[in-house]
Amino acid sequence: MYDIIIVGAGPAGITAGIYAKRAGADVLILYSGQSNLEKTPEIENYYGFVDGIDGKVLYHNGIEQAKKLGIEVKNKEVLNIEKEEKIFKVKTEDKIHDAKAVIIATGSKKIRPNIKGISEFEGKGISYCAICDGFFYRNKNVVVIGNGKFAINEANDLKNIANNVKILTNGVDLEEGIHPEYEIITTKIKEISGEQKVEYIELEDGSKLDVDGIFIAIGQAGFSDFAKKLGILTDKNSIKVDENMKTNVDGLYCCGDATGGLLQICKSTYEGAQAGLAAAKYIKTK
Repeated sequence: MYDIIIVGAGPAGITAGIYAKRAGADVLILYSGQSNLEKTPEIENYYGFVDGIDGKVLYHNGIEQAKKLGIEVKNKEVLNIEKEEKIFKVKTEDKIHDAKAVIIATGSKKIRPNIKGISEFEGKGISYCAICDGFFYRNKNVVVIGNGKFAINEANDLKNIANNVKILTNGVDLEEGIHPEYEIITTKIKEISGEQKVEYIELEDGSKLDVDGIFIAIGQAGFSDFAKKLGILTDKNSIKVDENMKTNVDGLYCCGDATGGLLQICKSTYEGAQAGLAAAKYIKTK
């Protein structure tokens, strides 16, 4: 069991790990996919870099700094986080890791795909959380929209509840190395339709798929997905935290872009330091 598991290896997550480790905590950092920082070719407004710095260089330097300090850093996608009594269960594609505290530092993530009918039917047959809403679709026909491990994990949560589960990739190839037991439909989605609730999906090849429920699982699980499943309070598109980056869930902290506000590296590192120190202090009371 780890003292603290941090989800995310950007400025917020790495800084949280460094401060928690220096405070004596046993830390694991999990991350997967491309960071927004890697997409920034030049950063000119961050302290200490006279000529600026490439975002990709800064990102990878941070990971190496954490490793040099003795922090375990794994490139593993986090599929789910649950809390059983006082222990957090962090599920990756190949293992479940236990921790006394968790820090979410996944950055911002837009999970709503650009499909006609999505916004109209949210809460009327469209859900973003299989564990939360799967119960309402007992013995019914559902689909999961997505093409990666996160989508497969959501389908797995639904298979013993729903009558039938299909996966729609919306015109995107299934991620390499995934061999699910579900029917995969790769045709692009034209529209989601119905009267008072979702009734069918119209595909661009002219065919229609009758469905009772649709679960959105695009890309990787982000802070909003974890928030729904853990009961974390949110405010619009961010997680609510106190001055120590603590959420309403005991032992769970959040920092960086996921808390909203100024989406800058300086804010992320400040909040990461606060979260790391607060989480390290928290585990000493357990």
